[in-house]
Amino acid sequence: MFFELVYDKSLAQASYVIGCQAGGVAAVIDPKRDVDTYLNIAKANNMKITHILETHIHADFLSGSRELAALTGAEMYLSDEGDENWKYEFPHNKIKGGDVIKMGNLTFEVIHTPGHTPESVSFLLTDKPATKEPVMLFTGDFVFVGDVGRPDLLEQAAGIKGTQDIGAAQMYDSLHEFSKLGDYIQVWPGHGAGSACGKALGAVPMTTVGYEKIRNWALQLLNDKAAFTKELLADQPEPPKYFAMMKKLNKVDRKLLTEVPKVQNLSKTDFEKVKADGLKIIDTRPWQEYAEGYLRGTYNITNNNSFSTWMGWYLNYEEKFVLIAEENQVEDLTRKLMRIGLDNLYGYITPTQLVEFEKGNLESYSPIDKTEVEAKLAEGNVQVVDVRGVAEYKKGHIEGADNLFVGKLPQNLDKISKKEPVIIHCQSGARAAIAYSILKANGFDNIQNYSGGWEDWSLKQKELVNN
Repeated sequence: MFFELVYDKSLAQASYVIGCQAGGVAAVIDPKRDVDTYLNIAKANNMKITHILETHIHADFLSGSRELAALTGAEMYLSDEGDENWKYEFPHNKIKGGDVIKMGNLTFEVIHTPGHTPESVSFLLTDKPATKEPVMLFTGDFVFVGDVGRPDLLEQAAGIKGTQDIGAAQMYDSLHEFSKLGDYIQVWPGHGAGSACGKALGAVPMTTVGYEKIRNWALQLLNDKAAFTKELLADQPEPPKYFAMMKKLNKVDRKLLTEVPKVQNLSKTDFEKVKADGLKIIDTRPWQEYAEGYLRGTYNITNNNSFSTWMGWYLNYEEKFVLIAEENQVEDLTRKLMRIGLDNLYGYITPTQLVEFEKGNLESYSPIDKTEVEAKLAEGNVQVVDVRGVAEYKKGHIEGADNLFVGKLPQNLDKISKKEPVIIHCQSGARAAIAYSILKANGFDNIQNYSGGWEDWSLKQKELVNN
């Protein structure tokens, strides 16, 4: 048996290539959209991709199953569980719990595991030449390392009311079935730490059924359904805005993108037209560089592992947009964007071009420190805005601070003062930098960024306690 984990750090998303080396055939489970990764793996190992499996209709990334099928001719095996709202609307092989998918000497038993979503399935793999017992379980967003999939995404992100309690009840029942599996079975989940599909995902890439029985919080509550449901729904992170669009695009017949697009470098004339037409301009530099010289009106979303998630909060799927980025980062950024279906990237300019095109137009700012925050609070007449998530804010915050989550900031500008000084902060600086650029783009000139954030401020509280 051939096995390879493909892990996308930008979305904390795992996909898998499983091969029967005797037959020279391979399956891919939950592929990302830039599918050249899987083609290269198959080629390097003299295998042909013949099977594509999905655990559910994904909300956090645009599945590459159809792109991969178009390029390889592989068959897609997709869930036919759930009601009419959970049916794929393009040709595929329909699978239900109890079905067995054969590929060479390997078999994948389909297990219906609703909870995260109604149609969710897991795949129980048996390597027949080695043993008649199953060896691996691919759980998608059902069971993670140390956590389970959240059932509230449909209600929180897609606005489908009344679904989270039903999902929690289904998850409770599915976990009872999971606990009956052999302790030795390896569990390979669809996400790791950093994903918004759960609240306490572990950073270790795999686990076992037995280990989760003794470690996973959810499996410790299987004798108390009310306590389980309460804990499952409590303090989940804010689901990114783009999740609702992913649910739609992963279900319907859509335009395919079978290779990574080439992005044009814009001339000064092009860039002037971009500004005149009002296209969003995203500056992908680290916030410290942005602060030294930025173009007002641009959003500062740094090219890091959170880039695509924040882009999904602030851009829609119709508008064209432009990046400010180093040339050697453009392909990486394009891949991150196509993984969530943001395909309307019009072009880019480099930071060097920005300075050249915008001589005399660039602004700068310097963050403030804890001492300055304390002084302003002592003076009074200052608004402190904490842009972290609600759960983070509830655990501890600067006294009197207003909580406005950074992802929803454009819809809450009316809650920020334009008259008195405003101090913004997050945990340690990254999200506050995004917030600063958004507020500046919307005409706020009374903003100061406390970049040390709660991480720095809470040290002060510890010092006071220790003294």
